[in-house]
Amino acid sequence: MNFKQGGMKQKVIRSMAALALTVSPLFAWAATAQQPGQGVSITPIFPSIAEERFRGEIAMAGLKELGYKVQTPKETEYSTMFVALSSGDADFTVHMWEELHKSFYEKAGGDDVMVKTGSTMPGVLQGYMIDKKTADEHHITSLADLQKPEIAKLFDGDGDGKADLTGCNPGWGCELIIAHHMKAYDLTKTVSNNQGSYFALMADTIARYKQGKSILYYTWVPQWISGVLVEGKDVVWLTVPRTDLPGGKNDTNTTFNGKNLGFAVDTVRAVLNKEFAEKNPAAVKFLSDMQITTDDESAQNLKMHNGEKSAADITRHAAEWIAAHREKYDSWLADARVAATK
Repeated sequence: MNFKQGGMKQKVIRSMAALALTVSPLFAWAATAQQPGQGVSITPIFPSIAEERFRGEIAMAGLKELGYKVQTPKETEYSTMFVALSSGDADFTVHMWEELHKSFYEKAGGDDVMVKTGSTMPGVLQGYMIDKKTADEHHITSLADLQKPEIAKLFDGDGDGKADLTGCNPGWGCELIIAHHMKAYDLTKTVSNNQGSYFALMADTIARYKQGKSILYYTWVPQWISGVLVEGKDVVWLTVPRTDLPGGKNDTNTTFNGKNLGFAVDTVRAVLNKEFAEKNPAAVKFLSDMQITTDDESAQNLKMHNGEKSAADITRHAAEWIAAHREKYDSWLADARVAATK
């Protein structure tokens, strides 16, 4: 190589280096635009109910795509969940039933320390169900029918003459409403509210149904039980005589398909620690946009009931859901990236 060729080569190298310096910030900007959460840790907090983990997995997957370093989720009861969010011990959840958990939210500091956003799952229901056969034979339509000893005895599983109601776990929030209803509808003398491990109790309830016995239970939608005891075929909702909720908030909508179920027709929302939310508009926007249906979660819960219940199974179910809804999911990510630039 002569001197002239060597000089030319050096010029080319210097030009390429200069171009790289000019272009590299653009590539760095693009990476940041795609992953506005890059370098930020985020801690989820979920209830300890495995059947509610599915929507949390979908949320975590999206936040990871936005660059957030998602920590191992904390698990606790609902009331403690809001305390952790308010104090900054956790950053977000997608498990607030807006009406059911309102008192937990407010007691933990409410809007002063947390941000509610989105409509993660609209149209969630709670109420009381009995088997359709007993309902039809004895013309039972209302929870108030259980005031009659002869009706209550139909659901007596332990021989004490009182109806056995499969209730909900302490700490979930629903137990406070059920206890209130027992008094408000004058049922304490004829109904036993059985509490403990809900899904273990429901396994016994389903076994009783399969034996042809009458059953009475509290439930909610979404979850797998609605796929095993199907409304209108196996079981029916009971109405209540009037809306009567703890705290006297009786202007709440408790009617679904013309039936007053006694519980608020509710919406599951995302909640974030306020300080975290103010610094992370991309996370707020993604969680605001994210939405799944009660049918989707019930179907996934039924897979769990049928044996696909490991942590890996639930993560796979979420990945399959995302793949099936990729266009919608990508729009949530796109909105989140735009929010980060404002």
